[in-house]
Amino acid sequence: MEYNFREIEKRWQSQWVKDKTYHTTEDSAKEKFYVLNMFPYPSGAGLHVGHPLGYIASDIYARYKRLKGFNVLNPMGYDAYGLPAEQYAIQTGQHPEVTTVANIARYRQQLDNIGFSFDWDREIRTCDPKYYHWTQWAFEKMFGSFFCNSCQKAQPIEKLVEHFNEKGTEGLNVAESEHLEFTADEWRAMSDVEKQKTLMNYRIAYLGETMVNWCAGLGTVLANDEVVNGVSERGGFPVVQKKMQQWCLRTSAYSQRLLDGLDTVDWSDSIKETQKNWIGRSEGTEMQFKVADQDFDFTIFTTRADTIFGVTFMVLAPESELVAQLTTEEHKAEVDEYLAYVKKRTELDRMANRNVTGVFSGSYAVNPFTGENIPIWISEYVLAGYGTGAIMAVPAHDSRDYAFAKHFNLPIIPLIEGADVSEESFDAKEGIVCNSPAAGKETLDGFSLNGLSVKEAIAKTKQFVTEKGMGRVKVNYRLRDAIFSRQRYWGEPFPVYYKDGMPQMVPEDCLPLLLPEIETYKPTETGEPPLGRAKMWAWDVEKRQVVDKALVDNKTVFPLELNTMPGFAGSSAYYLRYMDPHNDTCLVGKDADNYWQNVDLYVGGCEHATGHLIYSRFWNKFLFDLGVSCKEEPYQKLVNQGMIQGRSNFVYRINRTAPSNSPQGEDGVASTANGSLSSERAGGEAAPVFVSYNLRKDYDVTPIHVDVNIVSADVLDIEAFKAWRPEYANAEFVLEDGKYICGWAVEKMSKSMFNVVNPDMIVEKYGADTLRLYEMFLGPVEASKPWDTNGIDGCFRFLKKFWALFYENRTDEFLPADAEPTADNLKSLHKLIKKVTEDIENFSYNTSISAFMIAVGELAQQKCRAKQVLEQLVVLIAPFAPHIAEELWHALGNATTVCDAAWPVFNPQYLVESEVQLTVSFNGKARFQKKFAADATNDEIQAAVLADEQSAKYLDGKTVVKVIVVPKKIVNVVIK
Repeated sequence: MEYNFREIEKRWQSQWVKDKTYHTTEDSAKEKFYVLNMFPYPSGAGLHVGHPLGYIASDIYARYKRLKGFNVLNPMGYDAYGLPAEQYAIQTGQHPEVTTVANIARYRQQLDNIGFSFDWDREIRTCDPKYYHWTQWAFEKMFGSFFCNSCQKAQPIEKLVEHFNEKGTEGLNVAESEHLEFTADEWRAMSDVEKQKTLMNYRIAYLGETMVNWCAGLGTVLANDEVVNGVSERGGFPVVQKKMQQWCLRTSAYSQRLLDGLDTVDWSDSIKETQKNWIGRSEGTEMQFKVADQDFDFTIFTTRADTIFGVTFMVLAPESELVAQLTTEEHKAEVDEYLAYVKKRTELDRMANRNVTGVFSGSYAVNPFTGENIPIWISEYVLAGYGTGAIMAVPAHDSRDYAFAKHFNLPIIPLIEGADVSEESFDAKEGIVCNSPAAGKETLDGFSLNGLSVKEAIAKTKQFVTEKGMGRVKVNYRLRDAIFSRQRYWGEPFPVYYKDGMPQMVPEDCLPLLLPEIETYKPTETGEPPLGRAKMWAWDVEKRQVVDKALVDNKTVFPLELNTMPGFAGSSAYYLRYMDPHNDTCLVGKDADNYWQNVDLYVGGCEHATGHLIYSRFWNKFLFDLGVSCKEEPYQKLVNQGMIQGRSNFVYRINRTAPSNSPQGEDGVASTANGSLSSERAGGEAAPVFVSYNLRKDYDVTPIHVDVNIVSADVLDIEAFKAWRPEYANAEFVLEDGKYICGWAVEKMSKSMFNVVNPDMIVEKYGADTLRLYEMFLGPVEASKPWDTNGIDGCFRFLKKFWALFYENRTDEFLPADAEPTADNLKSLHKLIKKVTEDIENFSYNTSISAFMIAVGELAQQKCRAKQVLEQLVVLIAPFAPHIAEELWHALGNATTVCDAAWPVFNPQYLVESEVQLTVSFNGKARFQKKFAADATNDEIQAAVLADEQSAKYLDGKTVVKVIVVPKKIVNVVIK
């Protein structure tokens, strides 16, 4: 019987659905294991072969853990909101939901074709009101909470109100946007609106003025990762920095807990380091600098207060409010011009750019230790969100300050003995301090650091600053609060209405607040977000429902928020919803949460090392504070799959003028032994000529990308090429051995390079099991590797060899029998069990597949028919190739799914060698090999060698001097 993969895969995919094979419920009798893939966004292009890599890797592990006896949760859903569907809606008028649903249907079909063990009964979509109900609910909880620094935990805002009523801000240690001070009497005297504005300074979800990436072409704010080189990634529209009132989440409050949590999870060191750098913890000092000739001072943050004597200029972030205050009239035009330049650059651009730019404000700060005036500059290399948006520049000991000082010819004062700053800054944080102060300089209270080590100088300066009231010791973080507003239609609506200009929450029991219908998905003519076009978009507090916005009256009917939430809103706590997706009363029930707890294995791309993972961890920590999530960290183990790169193919078109050393045809196009390479088109135009890869060196050619789907083993299907590119219908082809051989290169898989391989085509031609095996066989899961369809035949042939262990092709005979396995059978099997078990645990799937190929070859050579061995072989391959495994499992007489079989147990005794083969030498020359019992003594080996008939011709007439036995290697007979 032949291996009919199409029939087998279709049958079992249908049966798994019918039997609900992958449906999962909580089972206290079993240990849980939760496997999750990062939330996919369903694009219109569908999947290419690179997308399933992580899904296959996690699916193998999920199936393996189930076979090991675990109760496995392996869900799937869709991150369904997003800019692509909205842009398509703007272009075509088609509702984004229609586009999204169609894309999801396409994804689902492709995923089903590959045979994943997803529990589709738990599917979630972020655009489903039943799902975003709980995103809105979580937002309202954040609005109703503040973060207590003392207990490092979110607390109800009512506790803060109670503190204000009793003590004002006295003794307050909380996360805040700006430091405020007021008494209890002053608080109680505030109006309701004033109190609400004050509370906004502390809420975890708050309205704030912040710098954003504004894209007028798309009519929305963009995240940093949506901006490339100053333009939007989608559409290429200009992006500028703009200050806007936005909803924000106080992620910065959780900075230390986000850092501490990294010590409790099993993630790669590189991902942890990326997160640590993004959070950017630094311990330092906040210091006040007075402005010369003004009754005004400002605060800077520095990690090196000891370098105060090396400060030769100050730098403000262009966004800082201090810029307007400190720019003098004389320098205003120059500053305005510079600010216009910076507006067009994102923070990522500014952080990566090493070009030195800046402008002098015209003002001076006063060094609090020396009384000297220090020029205040403005430069893009200082960011407003870190520290106070103002720095004291010490060019001798900071590379960016050094570059700035060199560029603008500013002084550079070294503060470490022996430091050479003639060519570069001295950034080492060690040495003996000097020039602090420089000889003859007077300082506050005669303060000096000279002769101290850097560590001693830092401690002494911190103490002095604190004692003198010049500042305070502080821990700072680079992590900024998340901007949570988007000026888009296709996103979660905010459950917010505005009364007296202040936000109010839609009552929890009225959620979800549904996204309204609108006719056009662009911003309004007056610049409002698309929701400004919605007719039914006002909140009636008495009727507790959405009503026509024409009814807004400032008494009972109020305008609703026009912004929507960003994409990460729906993808931040989705793992919790998978635990209990049909619960209408809460995000996740206590029983489900306590059983599944958190994700044991999370698989996804390393491009989410900052954005998604930071936001999701923050969101989960907040829910942990609320008692909703029983685990503070959402993802225990993280595996980042590598990228599958495209393998492009090229054809080579001969240019009209050939190289001078090439044989020429009459029309100037080269000829070969094949004859003239050019024919005339109608009208006398020469037809294009393409030369095969290995012949191209003889010609002047232009390589042209060709669709890899019309190339097989680098051989071009010429007729398909002509149909694909009609302009080449009359082209001629110079062949090698009757074939046109294409060139190739490894590039990013992209439609523009025609190297996108659709998994549907692979499944149709070779089967899903072959695709699964091949994607894992390409290399380690974490590594990037090129896709090469030429190699897929090997995996397909392997599956046919695997099938041949069970069926005789010619006679349809089913081969497994109840025969006793031989020692070699058991050795091959248990060697495989050991290898595959270890490899799956280490995600070394590529070496597992190699081991399968070796084992199947050995068992075929042994003509293994033992059902006991072959049945375990089927279970071993089930995670990798589930369709063929299910088919053979049932052919072996099993009535239940192979998914519920028991994972084979390795028995080391079957790998113990019963015999050893030694080389027999005479006077050091190897003559033959002989097998001996593994436990044979040296005397037994010697006797067997001397008695062997092969030894006779070497011993004839000779005297044996001695016999040397080197265990497990050789036997050397010394004769004379």
